[in-house]
Amino acid sequence: MSEIRVVLSGISFSWPDGTPVFDRLSATFPGGRTGLVAPNGAGKSTLLKIIAGQLAPTAGSVTADGVFGYLPQDLPLTADRTVAEVLGADAILCAIAAIEAGDAGEEHFTTIGTDWDIEERTRAQLDRLGLDDVGLDRRLGTLSGGQIVSLGLAAQLLREPDVLLLDEPTNNLDRHARDQLHTVLEGFSGCLVVVSHDRALLDRMDRIAELESGSAIRFYGGNFTEYEAAVRAEREVAEKNIRNAEQEVNREKREMQQARERAARRASNAARNVADAGLPKIFAGTLKRNAQESAAKADGTHSSRVGAAKARLDQAERSLREDQKISLELPRTAVPAGRTLFTGKHLRVRDLFPGEGVELSIRGPERIALTGPNGSGKSTLLRLVHGSLEPDSGAMSRAEGRIAYLSQRLDLLDAHATVAESLAAAAPEMLPADRMNLLARFLFRGDRAHLPVGVLSGGERLRATLACVLFAEPAPQLLLLDEPTNNLDLVSTGQLESALEAYRGAFVVVSHDERFLAEIGIGRRLQLAGGVLREDSGSAG
Repeated sequence: MSEIRVVLSGISFSWPDGTPVFDRLSATFPGGRTGLVAPNGAGKSTLLKIIAGQLAPTAGSVTADGVFGYLPQDLPLTADRTVAEVLGADAILCAIAAIEAGDAGEEHFTTIGTDWDIEERTRAQLDRLGLDDVGLDRRLGTLSGGQIVSLGLAAQLLREPDVLLLDEPTNNLDRHARDQLHTVLEGFSGCLVVVSHDRALLDRMDRIAELESGSAIRFYGGNFTEYEAAVRAEREVAEKNIRNAEQEVNREKREMQQARERAARRASNAARNVADAGLPKIFAGTLKRNAQESAAKADGTHSSRVGAAKARLDQAERSLREDQKISLELPRTAVPAGRTLFTGKHLRVRDLFPGEGVELSIRGPERIALTGPNGSGKSTLLRLVHGSLEPDSGAMSRAEGRIAYLSQRLDLLDAHATVAESLAAAAPEMLPADRMNLLARFLFRGDRAHLPVGVLSGGERLRATLACVLFAEPAPQLLLLDEPTNNLDLVSTGQLESALEAYRGAFVVVSHDERFLAEIGIGRRLQLAGGVLREDSGSAG
């Protein structure tokens, strides 16, 4: 394993408006493959930018040796650039072409240096990432989003980096491109740090690093599946500690109350004994004070024990990770088995679906995965089913009932309305108290329910949209989801899985995330490629 490592020493960072992100964060990323995980907004991308030198920390330092490669989520590439320019090979290729054409100027040899094999090396790197049909003179404007991501990675790998930083590298990649990426990264021998919500990719890591509240990083040996098991074990221990601490608090409270009652009985008995014995009042007062002081001392001891037990309970509760799961029941979304919800025959749209067009039937309560290469028309087909796009020709029929469409942009809700207002608009017959209880189940508690939709994170917006869609009046019988896990963190992806598990209608989901598809109980697969829609038993797409 590589000896190259990245050392963070007391990193602090705040945004220009004063919002803190990191506070004296220290950690060491060793050689090998590390997956960096945390909820959206925790600062994962910001941390990669600091390590890569794209942002300067307000305090602390980053130490690492060797060449850095960094692939951000959003590549700053313009449509008119060529593949060769992105790969940094254009000037060398031009110099080689000039020499081959008879121009033996010294400047050309200086430009080339030792890179006479640049075309072979760039071509080999593109081939490894599934870009074998992409020419070096091709413009970026003609490439899909997934191809551009793969091209950006190829550019970084050509630099032969010792440290490689990747921010959500599988976003927009189809299944084949993801497989290619996995293979390439398995062969990387340097220090690799990957921010990702792709569990298949994280399962190929040597360790998982969990970013905690901007001030600490915890490392877990093993891949993401092993990390999840470790987190579950930690939660079980924390829950057991809470139960034990609660029992201890109750026991100390009982003992304190019993001690108070014993002291009161002793004081009462002492008073009666003094009166019965006919002792002087001054002696009776002394006995009373002694009894009160003894009772107070005992009460103080027991109060201290109760306080210590409560402190242990507080510590146990702080160590328990917040439960972020959504638990739902959605009986109103049920669809009778076999009911036809949509039928489309000979659907043609421009040059996407030529020839005989596409034919599709959806029956309740089917769970359908729609796969296929990037640019094959999957989003277009969802819009046809929804009715927000009309085909150039063909026939469609829809059953009575609502069809809900969640686009990649999650733009269904008014950005200026609050979460509570959005749910009120979707479910006007629901009582206000019931709406607030429902939003609490979607983790919008207290003031969080009154935030405008436009300020929510990606995961929060997903939860708000799901609440409004699943509990709308009438409830949807068919859900259409377009790449719903793109840009979602792992917690939010789990929340979506929980909601879909409770859903009783039919749905069609476009996704390249095989782990997600396995978790939501897909029963039918369709593959769209070359304008043809086929039943798919699991082939690559």
